[in-house]
Amino acid sequence: MVYFLIFISAVFVNNIVLSQFLGICPFLGVSKKINTALGMGAAVTFVMTLATIVTYLLQQLLVKYELEFLQTILFILVIAALVQMIEIILKKISPSLYQALGVFLPLITTNCCLLGVAIMVAQGTYKLPEGAEPGLLIGLLFAVATALGFALALVLFAGMREQLAMAKVPKAMQGTPIALLTAGLLAMAFMGFSGVV
Repeated sequence: MVYFLIFISAVFVNNIVLSQFLGICPFLGVSKKINTALGMGAAVTFVMTLATIVTYLLQQLLVKYELEFLQTILFILVIAALVQMIEIILKKISPSLYQALGVFLPLITTNCCLLGVAIMVAQGTYKLPEGAEPGLLIGLLFAVATALGFALALVLFAGMREQLAMAKVPKAMQGTPIALLTAGLLAMAFMGFSGVV
């Protein structure tokens, strides 16, 4: 039950984009088409999962040798290396997705939700239900659920933007204004989950 509560909490209640407002840049930039949003969501999920494992283990070493002050720099280097690996793989496997993601793929490196989740898991500062102790397994579940919540928000927003592209929108609201208004409404809808877990 604890694992289920962590999953529901990370995906819906404390959604990293819509409740905590981390990762807004790729959320707004890559969410024009569902296929691109799915690709970005998968890439972020992969990087966040691997980054969480590696950074958690590195944090144990940093604490052991009293080098905690290197945490942010080391975590960014780990995330950057993983993103470079994803970029190389996508360029070989799916050139169309690589082209569609464009500049936002390297920007995963500076995506604050990746660094934020890595730090939260490494330090054990994320919200847990009663009876749960922070550790690698629970931290990994939290990271995967958070990444899936990011992907869910991205895909939902991309679907809404695809529908808005076909709708009659007043000229003053076309483009970014209607996208920001829609993102705000989507965030308010996710706020409806607050208090569930």
